[in-house]
Amino acid sequence: MTIAESTQAQTGQQTGQRFIPHWIDGAERASSGRTAPVFNPATGAETARVALADEDEIALAIASAERGFQAWSAYSAAKRQAVLFAFRELLNARKHELAEIITAEHGKVVSDALGEILRGQEVVELACGFPSLIKGAYSESVSTGVDVYSIKQPLGVVGIISPFNFPAMVPMWFFPIAIAAGNAVILKPSEKDPSAALWMAALWKEAGLPDGAFTVLQGDKTAVDGLLTSPAVESISFVGSTPIAQYIYETASRHGKRVQALGGAKNHMLVLPDADLDLVADSAINAGYGAAGERCMAVSVVLAVDPVADELIEKIRTRIGRLRVGDGAGIDGVEPDMGPLISGVHRDKVAQYVDIAEADGADVVVDGRGFRVDGLEDGFFFGPTLLDRVPTDSRAYTEEIFGPVLSVVRVASYDEGLALINSGQFGNGTAIFTNDGGAARRFQHEVHVGMVGINVPIPVPVAYHSFGGWKKSLFGDAKAYGLHGFDFFTREKAVTARWIDPAKRDDVDHGGINLGFPRNS
Repeated sequence: MTIAESTQAQTGQQTGQRFIPHWIDGAERASSGRTAPVFNPATGAETARVALADEDEIALAIASAERGFQAWSAYSAAKRQAVLFAFRELLNARKHELAEIITAEHGKVVSDALGEILRGQEVVELACGFPSLIKGAYSESVSTGVDVYSIKQPLGVVGIISPFNFPAMVPMWFFPIAIAAGNAVILKPSEKDPSAALWMAALWKEAGLPDGAFTVLQGDKTAVDGLLTSPAVESISFVGSTPIAQYIYETASRHGKRVQALGGAKNHMLVLPDADLDLVADSAINAGYGAAGERCMAVSVVLAVDPVADELIEKIRTRIGRLRVGDGAGIDGVEPDMGPLISGVHRDKVAQYVDIAEADGADVVVDGRGFRVDGLEDGFFFGPTLLDRVPTDSRAYTEEIFGPVLSVVRVASYDEGLALINSGQFGNGTAIFTNDGGAARRFQHEVHVGMVGINVPIPVPVAYHSFGGWKKSLFGDAKAYGLHGFDFFTREKAVTARWIDPAKRDDVDHGGINLGFPRNS
């Protein structure tokens, strides 16, 4: 039985509609309180109700996690590693089931959902090797008969607040490393697509994780604030928009927590005249319209250095005409290229940005407003959109749209394009397309962005590096996963030890009383 089939309780049983509960103390926990609707974005139909935690449920989840931490942190490294390997094997064997759950609530194409799971699985695999990554250091005889060594210990209960656009991958940026280090995790998923978190919680239990070490707290801002302000929660990891990331960072920091809060983006692709324009056009399509543009690493702006803009725009426009948009689950085994947006509200917001661009003087080359899919007229679809000559003072240029809208800005030179990128408020990802190694090397050095692609449109680092931007794309000092992740989810303790050999105890000079500052000798 799948999580999607098993989550029936109270209200859901009475109405025939699925109810999505919390996961507390190693089991589903229903709620008779507030709920929110969950939709299938392809049909626009409400398919479930998800619990929204109240203060009592938040306290219950945190108390369970505290008990889970006491149990899990007492496991040896070898036993923790065995649980992690078991989780990895279960995830790999049943990833297609998880992909279908994601598509049903998020709307993205199943193969794209599978792709996000595989990228998250990379972090799970990195975490499986944690013993070599959280070792301390040992210095012998730093002074006469004195050794100094460091040990790394878990924080305790840690909170993860994840966005709707990657309901599996983003939590897996954090929880494999947090759990490997011995922490207990409370995951607060987006209420728009909450079932993936519940599915992963059940998988952890099957893998052997003790009850309470992985908790799913469904909810809205009430649940978020409960985690941010609880003295029992030691850290917060967040991915989402910049205003919320800043709120998370400021609130959690004010309550004494470690924070890694990853915010929004406005990612640019700089195209030099010597670039392979077919490669550029393919990359712009993939990076601009994949997952319907609902990616923090999506390319939003193509900076076309004269004289390539006209030819490049025509290549992109031609490719857009071949894209298939529809239900991400596919029909008769045939998938579309792009699915719907997450909600009708978000679809309308994306349309407003196109309205703004047009009013500010941009040319609408391909218009996705009013897009409909036959048989799915109530779905939250928005067609691939291409804008040209977008003014750089337009809100459509300066703000994150988070939809399938690609803007072309024409620039006269490399320097003008670089200046535009560096002047923006965000610094998440960027890319340069060129066959000039010198220009590429100069770009990677001069650009003020955290993740840089060279002829690579979406430069998401592999698991053993770390993910994170600059400027208003990252709040806090720690990036996600990689070595940053292990440092974030552990704290170091330095031990200075002196042992006197019992056989020589009578011969040792103990130094007597000396109130001066201790010196090494």
